[in-house]
Formats: sequence, structure tokens, C-alpha cells
Amino acid sequence: MIRADVEEIQTTRTEKLLAVVLAAFLLLGAVWTYQKLDDVIRHAEPLPTASFRESPAVARLNLAENRQLQALGRERTALRVLVLRREAYRTALEAHRPAKALAAQYDSAQKAYAAAQQQVAVARRAVRAAQPAAAAASRSAQSSLGAALHRQDRDAFLARLGLVAVAIVLAYVLLARMRRRATRWFPLAGSAVAAATILAFVLASDYLTDYFNPFDWGIAFIAALGVVATLVAYWMVERYIVRRLPLRRVRKGQCPFCGYPAGGGTHCEGCGRDIVAPCAVCQAPRRVGTVHCAVCGETSGAVTPPPVAA
Repeated sequence: MIRADVEEIQTTRTEKLLAVVLAAFLLLGAVWTYQKLDDVIRHAEPLPTASFRESPAVARLNLAENRQLQALGRERTALRVLVLRREAYRTALEAHRPAKALAAQYDSAQKAYAAAQQQVAVARRAVRAAQPAAAAASRSAQSSLGAALHRQDRDAFLARLGLVAVAIVLAYVLLARMRRRATRWFPLAGSAVAAATILAFVLASDYLTDYFNPFDWGIAFIAALGVVATLVAYWMVERYIVRRLPLRRVRKGQCPFCGYPAGGGTHCEGCGRDIVAPCAVCQAPRRVGTVHCAVCGETSGAVTPPPVAA
């Protein structure tokens, strides 16, 4: 494999296209994992929906309401029977027919209706007595449900936050390792950095409007992590460039101090500094900034310029 200076690698259009494609597929997998984490958290932390249905207070209220419905049904039936018996008794009286049996049926219907009304009143009192405990159980169940939903949201957010943080850290670690190895695969590290950055924006846009403090601090943490990681990467690049820039300038026939094209003299025509100095080993003339002496080939005691800004 050909090793080259990273800053001097000429990336082809095909390599750039493949790097973009890789970033797209990395982002696709990262977003799928991002969405899947929410399903995994909600499956692992089920909501307490059964607790409300199994509450004794709610069961008593349901039983009282069922009895009230049955009592109301019996009341309506008794009322219809009473109306029929009354009409039959009234018709017999108006026709001057014997109505003793009808009168007895009418009295019986009145008693049945009164009993049905009393049952309805008892059922309504039972419902009113069961309502406070059922309401308290309902509030408790709603509070538990709300707490469970909040816990699900919190844990899903923390899992997604961890995914984004790991993606950012691994992307920059890969970028640093690719740079140290000076490989032509280096552009693919940029794909990982781009995918991690876009995933961080996905997280930010997903939770930007939430008002929970952990979510807000989480977005700030991701932003801070991205800023710090980018600044660290930029600092590492600058150190690399400062260390390698004099040698690159010498190879291009430039002054190692200012980058001005070096002439045939021993001083730079741009900054006036010495660009040729005696080798510390053999005292032969030697270009300042070179790694090896052209006469003795030694590196120890080499005359090198101080670090320069890129």
C-alpha cells in the first residue's frame, strides 16, 4: 500500500463519491438504530395499564354501576307494567265493568314500581359511595402512568444520547487513526464524522421543543461534545501541519520559514533568513528543514527551523 502525506493526497472524484455514499449508508443505519432504541426501551418498560383495571375500588364502582343499570331497567319495566295496569283498571271503571281483579293488579304494579324505585335509590347511593375511592385510584393510576411514560421518554433519550455520543467519539478516533496511518482510506473517516454530525442534528431536532430539563441539558451536552471534538481534531490537524509544513516547503523549493520560492542563494529573498546552513555532523552545506544531509545522510544535529504557522 502506498503511504503518502495526508495533506498531499489527491482525492479522485470516485473516491469522493464513494465517501459520500458511505456517509449516507452509515447515517441510514444510525437513524434506524436511533429509532429502534425507542421501541426497545418501551418494550422493556411496559406501562402499568393493568393496575387501574385490577383496582378493588374501581371494581366496586363498576359493580355498583352495573347494579344501578339493572335497577334502572327493572324500574322502567315496572313503570310500563304500572301504566298498563292503570289504563286497564281505568277502562274497566269507565265501562262500569267488574274491576276488582284489575284493582289488585294495579296495586301490585304500584308496589313493584315503588320497590324498583327504592332499589334504584340504593344503587345510586352505592355508586356515590364508591366514586371517591375509584376517583382516587384513577388519579393514582394516571400518576403512575404519567411517571412510566416520563421514565420511558427519559430512558429512550438517554439511550439515544449515548448512541450519538459514542458515534461522535468513534468517528473522531477513526479520523485521528487514519491521519496517523497516512492512508488513502482517510476520506472514508470523513464519512463517519459527517454521519455522526448529522445524527447529532437529528437528536437535536427531535428533542429541541421538549421542556424537560434532562433533554435540554442533553442537547447542550451533544453540542458541547461536538464543539470540543471538532476543536480537538482541528488542534491535532494544526499540530500535524506545523510539524510537516517546513519539510513540504523544502520539497517544493520554498523557504521553510515563509514559503517564498527559494532562489540559488543561501538566504530567503522573502524573509531574509538563512535557508542553507552547515550540517551539524559533516559541516557540508545543507538546506534548512531537510530530514537527511545530502552528503553524510545523517539526521542527528540537523538544522531545522522553528515551528511556523500554517
